[in-house]
Amino acid sequence: MQGKTPETIDAYIIGFPIEVQQRLQRLRQVILEAAPNAEETIRYQMPTFRLAGKNLVHFAAFQHHIGFYPIPSGIAAFKKELSPYKQGKGSVQFPLDEPVPYELVKKIVAFRVKETMQAIKGKKKR
Repeated sequence: MQGKTPETIDAYIIGFPIEVQQRLQRLRQVILEAAPNAEETIRYQMPTFRLAGKNLVHFAAFQHHIGFYPIPSGIAAFKKELSPYKQGKGSVQFPLDEPVPYELVKKIVAFRVKETMQAIKGKKKR
């Protein structure tokens, strides 16, 4: 992916080889299944899903992996399940030569939806 930042997730995905596009579209579908009220946008030059004005998760394609960014709490809550994958503080890498664990992604997104909604409710009570 080179050049200027795409303005939509469709424009982002189309910039990759077809095999990668298929994985990215499936990842997008899984995220939207778990977070049907999420808004799609581009943030930090990556496809981003926002809920109630807050970043929920991001993803991005690279030469050898797909990065999934559910922020640190999303990684910590699924540390055991994510242990086979290379991780950062708020990210995990799914190698392109292995299947993407879509069911696990769905669980992580559902966790992030619940976490985000609880945070919003907590702020409203103050």
